[in-house]
Parts: sequence; structure tokens; C-alpha cells
Amino acid sequence: MRVALFLTCVNDTLYPDTGRAVVKLLTRLGVDVDFPMAQTCCGQAHYNTGYRHEAEPLARRFSDVFAEYEAIVTPSGSCGAMVRELYPRMGERARAEGRGDALATTLAPVVPKTYELTEFLVDVLGVTDVGAFYPRTVTYHPTCHGLRGLGLGDRPRRLLQAVKGLELVELPGADECCGFGGTFALKNSDVSAAMGADKVRNAESTGAEVLCAADNSCLMHIGGTMARLRTGMRPVHIAEILASTEEEPAV
Repeated sequence: MRVALFLTCVNDTLYPDTGRAVVKLLTRLGVDVDFPMAQTCCGQAHYNTGYRHEAEPLARRFSDVFAEYEAIVTPSGSCGAMVRELYPRMGERARAEGRGDALATTLAPVVPKTYELTEFLVDVLGVTDVGAFYPRTVTYHPTCHGLRGLGLGDRPRRLLQAVKGLELVELPGADECCGFGGTFALKNSDVSAAMGADKVRNAESTGAEVLCAADNSCLMHIGGTMARLRTGMRPVHIAEILASTEEEPAV
């Protein structure tokens, strides 16, 4: 199966190890992974800030770059939700504004074949045990876009529960937002910081060594709060846990 890795801006700029982990994991599972060099931002930051028209050229480019692949895999629930939820909405809005069906037609091919990583593993490859080894105590935070937008459900937990050596502990208030929300964290910094502190206190109460999530933007926010509160916990993307093996363990 030939798939494309949509790494996203945040991962490409700040968390390239997550992208490497996705490639390592999928290759181990027999998937042929391409990284289209022409990929750019999906337009989520523009759209969520109210610049819908400015997001349209980025959405068109996304479709041009990724349309030929059997599947598009991303280690980001928020960017996955942008394509799956908001690209169709962008097409509908363009039609309602009297601009015809061109945008909807352009974006349609990539919408149904864009998958967040854990969706792809469980729903497309049909695996939950990916042969991972990670001898740590871990708690899992389901990010808002993954939980509510994509409906990931228990897919990430099922994957984590199958990891050899990993002890998964429940996170109190797991379904509560961490407070990041993209530009929300900038425009409403006091509220965002308070929500982040609540999330970190709940995580710390589990006694886990690692807080895991499927979106590095949320982990960035939570990790910054952990550092300021000096908790000693580490934020780790689920891809890096699933890519870890006894032969090549994660650091």
C-alpha cells in the first residue's frame, strides 16, 4: 500500500522526530510511505482565525499534492479534522457564495482518504498490536479534535494497551480540553493557562512517567505547563511510543 505522510507545519518545524517515528512504524508494518516535498500548511490556522478565503489556496494545494495517493496519514488529529470536516464545509460555503462547485470538486478526492495515524492503523491496516515495546507508565490525553472531531474513540487506547512493557493508567478529566486551541492560547492566555494547569495536575495525580497524546500542538502546551510546574513528567506523541521496539527503544 502506497501512502503519503502529511507531517503538518507544527511537526515539521518543531517535532520532526514524530514524522520519523511514523515512517519507522508504518514501514515496519509493510506500508510504502512517501513524503511529498511540495506539502505545505493545510490552512487550519487561517480558517480557525477567520481567514477562510485565505485558507482556500492552501486547501487546493493540499489536494493537488496528495490526490494521487491511496491514503494520507497524519500524526495530527487537528489537521486531520481540518481536511475531513472543514474542507467539505469550505466547498459548501464557496457554493453558497455563488462561486460554483470548483472548490468542492477540487477538495473532494482527499477528504475520505485522509486518516489520523491511529485511525489508519486500526481501521485500514486492522492492527492494534504493532510490535512496540515501551517500559513506562503512561497516561493518555484524548485531544479535542481527535475526540470530538474525528471520533477516535478507544483506538489510541487499544494500541497503547497492546504495547509490551507499557502500563496505561487512567487520566482524570481526560475528556476536558487542555487549553491550547491554537490562537485561543494567545487570545485568552489566562484561561488557557488555567486549563493547562488543571490538565497537568490531573496527569500528575496518576503517577505516570509519560503523558501521551496524538497531537503535538496539545503536547506542546501541556509540556510547557509541565516544565513550569516542574512535574518531572514527559509529553510524548503516541507515534514515538508505537515506533519503539526492544531492538530500537525510544529514548
